[in-house]
Formats: sequence, structure tokens, C-alpha cells
Amino acid sequence: MLTFALRSLTAAALLALPLTAPAAAASARHDAHAPLPLAAAVELLPSATESREGYQRTFFKHWNKGSNPSDGCNTRAEVLIAESRVEPAVEAGCKIVAGEWYSYYDGVSLTAPGGLDIDHMVPLAEAWDSGASTWTAQRREAYANDQDAEHSLVAVSARSNRTKGDKDPADWTPPLADARCTYTAHWVATKLRWQLTVDDRERGALAELAAGCGQETVDYETAP
Repeated sequence: MLTFALRSLTAAALLALPLTAPAAAASARHDAHAPLPLAAAVELLPSATESREGYQRTFFKHWNKGSNPSDGCNTRAEVLIAESRVEPAVEAGCKIVAGEWYSYYDGVSLTAPGGLDIDHMVPLAEAWDSGASTWTAQRREAYANDQDAEHSLVAVSARSNRTKGDKDPADWTPPLADARCTYTAHWVATKLRWQLTVDDRERGALAELAAGCGQETVDYETAP
């Protein structure tokens, strides 16, 4: 039986190892940015009109074998394990049967994984509209399974995620008011990380949200 603790120990051991030359070179390719006030980060987003022409969800391969292909868990399972507030119960074949998760969109706590969705912070269709339509299949797969940024994927209640759907912040923000500044910062960070564009309505909504989030900052690394 796989356990959260075992994975945590394995991850810690790997982090303790010195970077090899190839790993160090790969790490250097990530462009890390100092935290920015949310309003300033919104201004960095490139503008463009959006088009959903040709979009198919299957163009974004997910869930793949995750960050650790040897653990038998796909991306969804790895995110659930990482975000459980207690050691999750994991059966053979990486079947997660219990844990404790907090859905920050709506302030709901859940113990059954079936009640959770793994949300793409910027939905796949919105990413397509905003530049991913020109990407390779490999880059779209990397986007759809991105665990290298803390907030690209998030475990939330299925109800809140399905209410969100493919909407951008001009049409949807979390029902929990206290979550909206955090959500806006995570949205902007994801768009900056993947160099995705915004249209005029989206920029206006983000700017309005940022104006009410004076203490919120955005920290991101550009995706390789």
C-alpha cells in the first residue's frame, strides 16, 4: 500500500541530492520572478482577442503518469495525495479511498475523493483561446499536467469546479468571497507562467479584482 509518508520521505531524499549538471542546466532554464503586487502583475499580461475555433479537450492529454511515473499514480492521484491535509488512504493501483481536503473556492471540507475535481486553474479551453492553440501536443500535455507550479492544478469540490466550467474571471470567481484575491493571483500567475494572453473583458475584470486586493502578490516561474 502506497502511503503519503513514504512519498514524502522519498521526495525529501531526492531534494537532498546535489543537482547534476543536466539537472542544474534544466533548473536554470526556469525564469523565476520576484513577487509582484497583483495589480502590477495584471499589467504584464499580453493582450489578444480570443478564439475557440478548433478546440477539442482531447488536444490536452491528461491525466498522464504524473511527476513520478514509477509510483503508479497519475497526475490526478498525485495532486490528491499532495493536497490531503492528513495521510490519505491509498490502496493497490494508487486507488485513493479517503483523506481530508479543503476546497478553498467554496470553503468546503471533503473526506471522499469522489467529491473532488482537479481543477486546471486556467481551464483547458481558456488556455486554447489564449495561445495554446499554437502549441505542440507535448506542450499542451505539459500544461494539462503541470505540477511544477503550486497552483496550476488544485483539488476543489466538484460542484464548484463544474460551476466554474471554462469561464474566466470576467464570468466566474469563487463563491467564497475570502478566496477571490487568492484565486485572482493564482489565475494571473498561471497565465504569466505559460505566457497566455487576456482579452479586454478579462483584463478589465482582473484589474477590478486586483484593485480590491491591495496586499496580494503574484509569484511565478515561466514554464520551460
